[in-house]
Amino acid sequence: MRMHLMVVVSVFWLPLGLTEPSLPSGSKAGIHCVPRKTVPFQSENGHLFYEEGVWNYSTMLLREDLGLMVLGARENIYALDINNISNKISSVSWKVTPKQKVDCTNKGKDPIQCQNYIVILHTMKDGRMYVCGTNAFQPGCDYMSYTGGQLKLENKLEDGKGKCPFDPFQRYSSIMIDDELYSATSINFLGSEPAVTRTSSSSSIRTDFKSSWLNEPTFVSMAQIPESKSSLVGDDDKVYLFFSETALEFDSYSKMQVSRVARVCKGDLGGQRTLQKKWTSFLKARVDCPVPGSQLPYIIQDTYRWCEGEDWSTCVFYAVFTPQVDGWDMSAVCAYSVLDIGKVFSEGKYKTPVSVETSFVKWVMFTGDVPSPRPGACIDNKARGQSINRSLDLPDQTLQFIKDRPLMDQAILPIGKGPLLTHRGAAFTRIIVHRTQDLDGRKHHVMFIGTENGSVLKAINYDKEMFIIEEVQLFKSSQPIKVLHFSDTMGHLYAGSEYGAVQMPFSSCGRSVSCEDCVLSRDPFCAWDKTKAQCIAVFTAKANSDLIQSLRAGNFSLCPATEPLKLVNHTVWLGDNLKLQCVPTSNLAETRWHHDAQPVYPSPRRQILRDGLHIVSASASDAGHYRCVSLEHSFTGAYTTTVAEHRLSVGLGKEGRKTDVQTEGSSLAVLQASVACLAIVLAVLLGWNLYKGHLPLPGTCERAKQRAGRGENRGDEEVSSQPGTVKNTLLVSGETNCTSNNNTCSRAVEFTGIKDGETEAEASMLFIDELEN
Repeated sequence: MRMHLMVVVSVFWLPLGLTEPSLPSGSKAGIHCVPRKTVPFQSENGHLFYEEGVWNYSTMLLREDLGLMVLGARENIYALDINNISNKISSVSWKVTPKQKVDCTNKGKDPIQCQNYIVILHTMKDGRMYVCGTNAFQPGCDYMSYTGGQLKLENKLEDGKGKCPFDPFQRYSSIMIDDELYSATSINFLGSEPAVTRTSSSSSIRTDFKSSWLNEPTFVSMAQIPESKSSLVGDDDKVYLFFSETALEFDSYSKMQVSRVARVCKGDLGGQRTLQKKWTSFLKARVDCPVPGSQLPYIIQDTYRWCEGEDWSTCVFYAVFTPQVDGWDMSAVCAYSVLDIGKVFSEGKYKTPVSVETSFVKWVMFTGDVPSPRPGACIDNKARGQSINRSLDLPDQTLQFIKDRPLMDQAILPIGKGPLLTHRGAAFTRIIVHRTQDLDGRKHHVMFIGTENGSVLKAINYDKEMFIIEEVQLFKSSQPIKVLHFSDTMGHLYAGSEYGAVQMPFSSCGRSVSCEDCVLSRDPFCAWDKTKAQCIAVFTAKANSDLIQSLRAGNFSLCPATEPLKLVNHTVWLGDNLKLQCVPTSNLAETRWHHDAQPVYPSPRRQILRDGLHIVSASASDAGHYRCVSLEHSFTGAYTTTVAEHRLSVGLGKEGRKTDVQTEGSSLAVLQASVACLAIVLAVLLGWNLYKGHLPLPGTCERAKQRAGRGENRGDEEVSSQPGTVKNTLLVSGETNCTSNNNTCSRAVEFTGIKDGETEAEASMLFIDELEN
């Protein structure tokens, strides 16, 4: 009966050293590393290149001899200025024909896939470039030259089958060696026939179509190791291939992915009868990157080969791994020595398939006799001593053995038996490694790691302590980094994604604004210039510059004293909320607050945030002096610096202001009511006096004066020449006279005249009666 996947893991995985590993002796850990600084997207982070309507900038070729960065995208190839890739020098378009696109869509493929994705760019010996594209699922290759500042395709179209993938979204890998193309890709339309091939002008050679050779692989990378140089045994150069595939050696209901490294010999010509035009040197082994806490093997995503000069024995493969289980957000970096890999292939045991009663095949360690020459070995002096000078001379016994048993029993473990670095967050996608030198002449390997969200991590190993200097967001949108390259002479990194390509310097030292920050960044590219009071790039410093750098210890005490911070004043109303800003110096620093020299502890009213102190419903007790201190540890101690100082005053709060407003409103209402009452009383008094005649009507005094001036007395009358319009004015005297001081009369009534039907005597009598009343 077949076992469940987890049982298989328990039985097969754990005995192979994949329990929690012990880190290298004295390791200060790269476990769960956090970048010291996180740099958000800014246009200043680097030079960006993209063209509207063009996507998938995933193939790069640096031509430092031409001063170019050649960039392959969907249906376009660009020649960009290596100093500033925003400057396009030339471009060439390679589009599919309408008929090719129709044929592709008629076969059930998406129109987006039915275009020409440039996937291969390599330099040939004569300086031309070899370029291949998916070409609407009809892969093709051509030669391209750069003359007179212009890119030009030679239109010598070759069949790209076996050289590049049909499907633009299928992983592949390739390398050009002495004008021979080594490729790892699928060689059919459906993508179901994976193969590792070598194509030259004269012949080609590939892997056998057997699941024991390649079982649903995902190809990652290829690299050459010149092992023939200074070889004491007359060995051949090797080509190493990293990939992942479905494991055959583990029996389970579910498919389990494992990481692999395979190897072929450069001089392999295939067998004479067995394995004709097939690799006779193809061997593969499992690659483990044991991450603490994981129960399933991590899957390899990319590798980078680094060698010390011309000495191939110093070569190390740096590799990034991600989990094969969704929801597990831990990525890892492991490093593998080429000597350790070679030892497994040259001395290790083989696995062999055996049949069991339940009619399925089980892979176990081969314990029988191994034929000579050793299966999978390159032709060396020992083989030549047996008159075997080419793979064509190998005996069928050796060839049949390797045909049936290409898998090694022993897994390849990383240097130190564990990961160099693990990191929670966006999954790792690509890695490159650059070596630089510090002020003391010591050399360091700086890793640049691309992620799934478009950022690049810069990490370094100091005495087995992994340290992430920074994480820089290169693209505005979250786009996976698909390709990474660097130019040592330019000191720049180049990254490509679906959206575009970005060029950034190895380091932007100007981000460190203080000496302590510069030293604690522990960036080998940077140092503090005491004369300029700036964090500068080391390679730009003059010979006599007074520089400070402390990479291993982060000794900030070397820095000169700094000026105190300016105090920031705030006023908050009683009952209001306020946030006092305090940004820590790095992601590794923690902030602490003091209020009038007393520590501030978190409470419902005082919330300590990552970037400040939030005071809720301020009271009088919150007034005073606040100091925010950033604390960051290094090997020389804890670096404490005052990041911000605030003075807080608490004014009259909301409740007091409300009471005042209510009081003022009440007073105003009372005043308005009083004024209204007074106005009514005055109006009544005025009307009463007017009605009783205590006050004259307006204009009466003036007319009385005019009459007095003319000598008119009571009973005088002025008759109009027109009947019915007689107007008599009688002035009643004897009670109060008009005076010049107030121009008023106490009793003045105007006689308006005789109405129709009245005699003059009757009108006069009525007027006298009215006066008396």
